[in-house]
Amino acid sequence: MLSFKNYNIADWFSFYRVFAAPFLVIIAGMGHRELFTWLLLLSYSTDMIDGQLARRLKITSPRGSQLDSFGDQLTLLVGFIGLLLFEYDFIRENYIWISIPFFLYFVQMFIAFKKYGKATAFHTYLAKLSAVTQAVFILWLLFFGPVYWLFYFMIFLGILETIEEILLIFLYPKWVAGVKGYLWALRDKRRLKKESTNKASRQ
Repeated sequence: MLSFKNYNIADWFSFYRVFAAPFLVIIAGMGHRELFTWLLLLSYSTDMIDGQLARRLKITSPRGSQLDSFGDQLTLLVGFIGLLLFEYDFIRENYIWISIPFFLYFVQMFIAFKKYGKATAFHTYLAKLSAVTQAVFILWLLFFGPVYWLFYFMIFLGILETIEEILLIFLYPKWVAGVKGYLWALRDKRRLKKESTNKASRQ
């Protein structure tokens, strides 16, 4: 049985993004663009807060990483729904570019669920940079209109970050949280320890 007493303050910021998602979709569906955009900005802001809190208070956990990732994915989905409703012409004109990182994302999710039985929560530097870029672009588009150099930069980062996530899945035989990036993974003691254990068991 779920007990909310077991969750810390950083988790609750992640919970906000999860709980806010359906209400944001309803607000967007009702056509309240400005209200939707400001509340979406609030959701994106909590994404910056929960990670910082968890690290500063030393309350990071695999559960928190998963919850954070789930909140991020929901917020990105909500932002995209908002663009479909309020900026449909932009989406229609650029759907090929947009579909590339989305396709790679679904490939990455398929591989992760097949191997780990759940989504990844690596939280790499590239993933964080990509998420910030996505948030800035979506909010700027909703507030002011499209900035194309930022759009293409967002697509490039999304592709690069997803490819790195796929490579990390193949590097780690078991699910782990908190991997800074591919180069860090090559020296990660968690991965090296499991590799040495597997080699010893085969001998």
